[in-house]
Parts: sequence; C-alpha cells; structure tokens
Amino acid sequence: MLDNVVTFLNDNLTWVLIFMLLAAGLFFTVVTRGVQFRLFGQMWKAIFSSRGNAEGGVSSFQAFAISLASRVGTGNIVGVAIALTLGGPGAVFWMWVMALLGMSTAFVEATLAQLYKTKHPDDDAFRGGPAYYIQQGLGQRWLGIVFSCCLIFAFGFAFEMVQANTIAGVFQGTFGIDPLWTAIGLAVLTALIIFGGVTSVARVAEWMAPIMALVYVLLALAVLVTRAPEVPAAIGSIFAGAFGLNPALSGTAGGVVAAMLNGVKRGMFSNEAGMGSAPNAAATANASHPAQQGLIQSAGVFVDTILVCTATAVMIILAAPEIYTPGVTTRDGAATLTQTALASELGAWVMPIMAILIFVFAFSSVLGNYTYAEINQDFIGGGRAGNWGMRILVVVATFWGAVQELSFVWSLADVAMSLMAVINLGALFFLGRQVVTVLKDYESQSGHPMEREFHMDPDSKLAREVHSDIWIGGSRSGATR
Repeated sequence: MLDNVVTFLNDNLTWVLIFMLLAAGLFFTVVTRGVQFRLFGQMWKAIFSSRGNAEGGVSSFQAFAISLASRVGTGNIVGVAIALTLGGPGAVFWMWVMALLGMSTAFVEATLAQLYKTKHPDDDAFRGGPAYYIQQGLGQRWLGIVFSCCLIFAFGFAFEMVQANTIAGVFQGTFGIDPLWTAIGLAVLTALIIFGGVTSVARVAEWMAPIMALVYVLLALAVLVTRAPEVPAAIGSIFAGAFGLNPALSGTAGGVVAAMLNGVKRGMFSNEAGMGSAPNAAATANASHPAQQGLIQSAGVFVDTILVCTATAVMIILAAPEIYTPGVTTRDGAATLTQTALASELGAWVMPIMAILIFVFAFSSVLGNYTYAEINQDFIGGGRAGNWGMRILVVVATFWGAVQELSFVWSLADVAMSLMAVINLGALFFLGRQVVTVLKDYESQSGHPMEREFHMDPDSKLAREVHSDIWIGGSRSGATR
C-alpha cells in the first residue's frame, strides 16, 4: 500500500513539475530578456577566469564544479538511454528545449542563492540556497525547513545509495568485484573526503568534474568522428521524431506525446534547473556580484544537456540496429545501452574505461549531493554535531546502497525531490523581481564579468532582507578579501 501511495504521488507530482518548470523557463526567459542567450559569451568568460585562489573559501569555479559534479552523473548515460527507448530520438529535442529554457531558471535561482547567502561561523565559508532565500526573502522559515528536510532525505541519503548501488553493479559486472568490497571501499573513500567539509569537497570536485565530462565527451566525439557522414542524419532524426514526421522513429511508448513527455522528464531530472539543488553550491562561491554566479551556473545546464546528453544521444542513434532501434529496443536494455553502443564502435577495450568513468560520474555525484545536504543541515541547525551526524549518514548510505535493492528508495527520493522543486519554483516566482534588479545593476557596468561589483541602495527593502555585511556598500564585500 505504501508503494502504491508513493507511486501515485510520484506520477502526479511529475505532471505538476513539468508544467511549473516550463512556465518558469518561459517566464524568466521573458523577464530577463533572454539572459541565457544575450550573455552567453560572458558565462564562459566568467567560468574560465574564476579559477583563482578564493583565500580559504570556495571560488566561483569550484562552486560551478560542485554543481556540475552533481548534475553530470549516471542520468546522462542511463537517463538519455531511457528517453531514447521510451520516446525515440525526438525525446532529445525536448531535452534541448528544457535545457535552453531552464538556463534562465538556473540563472535566477543561483543569483538568489548568492544574494541571500550567509557566512558559516565554523569555516567562514558561505552557505545559502532555496531554504535561505525562502526564509529571508519570503519570511517563511518553516517552509525553508520543509524544503531542507526534503533535500536532506533525497540528496543526503537516497541518492547517495542509488549512486553507490550503480558503482557496485558496474564493478561487479565488469571486474567481478563483490559488492561488499565495493561498499567498504566507497565508505572509506567518501569519509576521507567529506570529513574535511564543504571546502574539501570543492577541492576534489574542481578537478574531478571537468575531467570526467571531458573524457566522456572525447569518447563520444571519437565515435562521431568515425561516423561523421551519418551525424547529420542522426540530428535530423531528432527533429523528425520530435514532430512526428517519421512514425518509425517513435519509441516504445509511441508518438509525439511520448517523445515530448520523456524528453521533458529526463531533461528536468538531468539538468536540475529549478529543482533547488544547484543553488546550494552556487551560494558557496566568493563572488563580487550575485549575477556572476548566476551566469556561471546557467552554463552548467548547457554543459549537462546540450553537450553531454547530446553526445550520448547521437552516439546511441548511430549504433547498429541490433543495439538500438526506435520502437524495438526496450527500457530493460537502457542500463547498458550507452556502454554497448560505445563498445560496438570503439571495441571491447572501452568497457573497463567506461566502468571507471561511470564510477567517477557516480562518485562525484555522491560528493556534490553531500554538499547540498550539509548546507541544508546548517540551515536547520545542530552546529558541528549536526554536520558530523550528516557526514556519518552519508558514509552509511554509500555502504548500504552498494549492497541493497533500491527501487522503493529511488521512488521515495523522487517524491522528496519533486516536493522540494515545487516549493523552490513557487519561491522563484515571488522573488524573481529581485533578480531583475540585480541583473540591471550587473548590465549597467562595463568591463570583465568578474570585475563587476554589486551596488544596492542601503535603504531599500532588498537591503533589509539580505546580509548587510556581505553585500551593502558595493566594495567587493561578497568576495573574501
């Protein structure tokens, strides 16, 4: 009965989320005048010039890497395969739509996270995210606590188990390693990193996240280069499938509606724009203007979906008919579809590399998810004891998840994540006007994106909501000196 209740909630919340995310993406694209398109070049300038020393804190690039580590995970491999089997190649088009609209939503939530961030007394690093801007901007601490509880369960417990389970399954299937040994190794490795706190995770994520994305994209590019003459046809099948121009391109669920539904759902859970997770990482950055980190986090959605997910999708579409055929290949084969497609093109030698790569994808998500959970633990309270308890919980979750069956836990986590997303999106609609003000201040200045400072009227309503010791004065107070 409990399983039926969770399934019912999951199915219905998904439809609510689809509507709210599409509405948010369209609304924020309009009110920001297409910030994700107009300032696309400035996003990359900000990213590649933000790798400097944060003086003991978290740099803008490290915050970007933390969110990328959580975003770019097994969903980019298995999730895309599921979308292609159920919705056909056309599902990828709707993943693109969700990403391009979601970039504006990601900009808004990350900018708000920066605007309403606070300093943590233990390590002098910043904390923030939806719980913080719900409390300070809306004056609803109770709702912030509800959000935090949902996020802690989803990201600090359930999703850690799922990622650990994925690693154990891949290692057992590829190398014959018993899941118990994988569980022990994961628990030790996780403990060594996360007991150093958020800044320790940031140092690891700074190099791990970009490398894993780059290696995977290079493998996919190797396939695309060898099959270059067929790539235009593969891209064409994505557009044809999206609009029902070729019935043979429908997935197992069939039709344009199936392509749209599966593309939107997979895009939604892949890039996380509007879900309320990535802003927790965005808030940790030392930035001199809130919009800087908004632009950087918006670029993360582009990397996740337009680059990584598209590389996966085209590679699968180019695979031989016995590996992938729209309407024939079922979801049962989705878990290994990407690896099989790669091996068929590059050879069996790629399978161990893919196993290691999936480990890096999944383990980086463990670290990124932990960061989100600790930030929300700080919001609820508990001090150092609470943080130590959170770290122990994550270590236990990685051990237990590696040796368990997780279908029910995954469904329950989906409900928790959907609920936190609904809360976050509601807050964004109410607080979005603040971001418009911040964006105008950012665009009123010239020069390099990382050299702009936030100027705010100290007598304004916004000034009474944010932490005056961080932002008021326009003297780079948002960045650690």
